[in-house]
Amino acid sequence: MARQALPRIAAALLVLAIALTGCGPGQEAEGVRLPPRHAGFDYQIGGAYPPPAGVRIVTRDRSDSPAPAHYNVCYVNAFQAQPDERADWPADLLLRDTDGRTVIDEDWDEPLLDLRTPAKRERIARRVNAWIDDCARKGFDAVEPDNYDSYTRSRHLLTAADAVAYMRLLTRHAHTRRLAVGQKNTAELTGRREAAGLDFAVTEECGQYDECGVYAKAYDDRVLDVEYTDAGLRRALARWGGRLSIVRRDLEVSTPGDPGYVRRTR
Repeated sequence: MARQALPRIAAALLVLAIALTGCGPGQEAEGVRLPPRHAGFDYQIGGAYPPPAGVRIVTRDRSDSPAPAHYNVCYVNAFQAQPDERADWPADLLLRDTDGRTVIDEDWDEPLLDLRTPAKRERIARRVNAWIDDCARKGFDAVEPDNYDSYTRSRHLLTAADAVAYMRLLTRHAHTRRLAVGQKNTAELTGRREAAGLDFAVTEECGQYDECGVYAKAYDDRVLDVEYTDAGLRRALARWGGRLSIVRRDLEVSTPGDPGYVRRTR
């Protein structure tokens, strides 16, 4: 092959990559706005309420509307089925073991979605991307696809590669809707953030489990951390309080007025 042909081939490959992904290496997708660093944050997936003073970033469930004049993240349960939505999913898209039994996340009573084949990933993504479209129509700035780590609860039926390939279907679609996409937990996959097309991180208890640095490095401090214990909050703030967005919430992420409601930032 002639030496001068190599740059032309490389350029052609780059153009193809941009066409497929919507952005070049190290670039944000066009029109996508990332969350501000080290900004006041509230996690409201248990129910929307007026953001407290000083809050600039709010995460709310996809069934709610965004908070006016804030950076809004739309929570979507993308890798598992909500218990009350189980019947809405085609039976063959729920992960089953070798005995034909549905694999359940026992902590939340949520069936795992079956991501094992490209065809099934495409079908599942079409359903979840319709929810992402609704987030965009409502005016959210970003989406948080939850349970990226479901493969770790799949009894070895799913792999990290399955999760990344499926996530890429979601991020590519979200970027066309000008939504940023947050990696939810799953520190072990931060090294695959570019392959997955992810833009920032949403973590639970990175202070408690000493993982904040992993996410901070991968996402250049664009990290929204939720702690569920006072000890976790202290640990997160001690090292990362000047760099990341950190809030302490109750495990049920309840609303003000509920007996168990907790929200603290110090």
